[in-house]
Amino acid sequence: MRGLGDRRAGRSRRFRVDGVTRVVLGGRSVVPGTVEGPLLYATEPLSFWGGYDPETGHIIDRRHPLTGRNAAGCVLAIPATRGSSTTTAVLLESVRNRTAPAAIITEGPDAFVALASFVAAEMYERSIPIVALDPRDYRALAVAERVRVLENGCLEMLGVRSA
Repeated sequence: MRGLGDRRAGRSRRFRVDGVTRVVLGGRSVVPGTVEGPLLYATEPLSFWGGYDPETGHIIDRRHPLTGRNAAGCVLAIPATRGSSTTTAVLLESVRNRTAPAAIITEGPDAFVALASFVAAEMYERSIPIVALDPRDYRALAVAERVRVLENGCLEMLGVRSA
């Protein structure tokens, strides 16, 4: 995967390795980190205050498409957060409880999500990798079952479903 570090945000590419087509999306690393996990993808913003249970990692907002799903240890893709700075508190509590998503992908940077990750790194020596994508690349994630988040903000889509 030579050359991924040179990629610009917002540029995706496909290539074949050992007969397998790989899709790599170039994102902006807001909080760096490397992780791989199942993808929970949504087209609707999520309110963490009253919408995410930091004790269990379940999405509990009854109006959200991911309601009932557990995001703990998953790569959570949401276009944005809804609400206010309470997002930071809820995410910070989930990091402390080890029920936080493994990474969070958003459509553009989200200050409240990033703040939670920065504070978690200081308080608990654990952070959540945060990647911001442009809208086109964010929509491309919809067909991925798993995602590998790379330190430089690139995302490798794994287990791609047919559209």
